[in-house]
Amino acid sequence: MPESMKYRCVFDLAGKEKEIAKLEEESTAADFWDEPARAQTAMQQLASLREEVSVWRELAGRVADMQSLLELAIADNDETMLNEITAEVEKVESELSRLEFHLLLSGKHDRNDVILAIHAGAGGTEAQDWTEMLLRMYLRWTERQNFKTEILDSLTGEEAGLKTVTVEVVGPYAYGYLKAERGVHRLVRISPFDFSRRRHTSFALVEAWPDIAEDIEVDIDPNDLKIEVYRSSGPGGQHMQKNATAVRITHLPTGIAVACQNERSQTRNRQVAMKILRGRLYDLEVEKQETERARLKGKHVEAGWGNQIRSYVLQPYHMVKDLRTGHETANTEAVLDGQLNDFMEAYLRMMMGEG
Repeated sequence: MPESMKYRCVFDLAGKEKEIAKLEEESTAADFWDEPARAQTAMQQLASLREEVSVWRELAGRVADMQSLLELAIADNDETMLNEITAEVEKVESELSRLEFHLLLSGKHDRNDVILAIHAGAGGTEAQDWTEMLLRMYLRWTERQNFKTEILDSLTGEEAGLKTVTVEVVGPYAYGYLKAERGVHRLVRISPFDFSRRRHTSFALVEAWPDIAEDIEVDIDPNDLKIEVYRSSGPGGQHMQKNATAVRITHLPTGIAVACQNERSQTRNRQVAMKILRGRLYDLEVEKQETERARLKGKHVEAGWGNQIRSYVLQPYHMVKDLRTGHETANTEAVLDGQLNDFMEAYLRMMMGEG
């Protein structure tokens, strides 16, 4: 089977086109906009599907053109044309590789933006410094992806680093990528805070929730919420210190607490905090379902701090190893500078294999 046909089968071009036709028909119904939130989501889905199909059709057209040109080049023994075709083949292969990776991002909310949170584990200043290192690593990764970021909430350590930080990441497939980073990250290094220059082990927990649309069903009873307003402890000058603009919302049934102090407006902070809460409650429900599926399959599931996903060793040797996939590299500097795609891809391929 030609390579282009193989990928079109995996992508299910015919199935996507049927889905487009169905959404187009639904959008012409007289009552389509009676529920604006649902209609808006459907139109976004339609635009996304059209874009996907367009990319694959354009790529198929390029492949067909190359096949025709190749026949002419061979018939005329035209080396210049053969070299041009070879260069075009390399470009198409690179594009196919990128699209193949996107096929791994097929989860329900993989296209969504993401709320990323990093929390220092036990270890005081060491763990807090590790949390700040992880924040820099992810911000460098987002820069490489041309994603936008906004720090929604943070709490600095007494001496250095961060106790916790929450970041909104905006970009295509942001959640699909960063869901691979959920779990405990372990650092082994010579501590810069230890005068005896001893080796220390630090832990930090990374969480990621999809920034889900308002029409996604997440049942939140207002009576289950405890809402507190307080003065921001973050940067922002006298205005933020004098006014109680920061908001903390606690979901009493689950004990989940979220906060936002980044905006000057209390109303805006409340909106952002509710968005984070919706994402966390949705992710909690998904986690319950995944745990139950794993239990039924007989797979051992261990939760909590023992569920370490990746080790970053800077002393006595250099190694970053993902304990779920076995993927590893000795180039720790590159990883900590945001070169994470190989680790993410290895995880997504593993999950697709398990599915």
